[in-house]
Amino acid sequence: MTLVRETVRHAAIGVAVADRPDDLTAFLKPGCAAAIWRRRPEPGFQSWVDALGPANLPQGRIVLRPDNVHQALSQLCKCADTPEGVEQDWLIDDATALARLFADLMSARYLRLRLQAVTTNACRKFHIDAIKARLVCTYRGVGTQYGMSTDGHDPKRVFTVPTGAPILLRGTLWPSSPPSGLLHRSPPMEGTGETRLVFVVDAVDDPEDEA
Repeated sequence: MTLVRETVRHAAIGVAVADRPDDLTAFLKPGCAAAIWRRRPEPGFQSWVDALGPANLPQGRIVLRPDNVHQALSQLCKCADTPEGVEQDWLIDDATALARLFADLMSARYLRLRLQAVTTNACRKFHIDAIKARLVCTYRGVGTQYGMSTDGHDPKRVFTVPTGAPILLRGTLWPSSPPSGLLHRSPPMEGTGETRLVFVVDAVDDPEDEA
């Protein structure tokens, strides 16, 4: 089967495209399977993060309150010896803002953050996550790919979220029926020699369950 890949412009049916963060409230409306904040990364930041060695990309998985996100991201950058400066500050501030936006939208008391440097074909199969909802933002490399499927097989038309553009995705625990049919995946990386930097945020009801 030939897959058609394209960078999102108008997106697929059931996917809202927002030009402002306030418009992401469309994600909560019936029939909206996902929402994308259409934005471009800061040029100076993009060239900086693209040039970093993989070992200097901040990484970690943490469950915490939304008010503690900034401090946690700063610590992850420190642990990775990420070069200090305005670019690192922008990354920390932007990821913090996305986490708070998601927490407010989902009325989440706790968040699970995952900042990861990806070099393999992790999650390369199209799927739906067993969660309520998730925010994904690819700061470096090819963005998340998604498409609609009516039979559970891979989508025939595949859209790619632009680098730096956050996407909100519903999971199997979202209280709606029937399922939207929207599947997503991480883009295949094997053999490319590239490294992606992906920021993922989930809502958490009870941090003790996460332990």
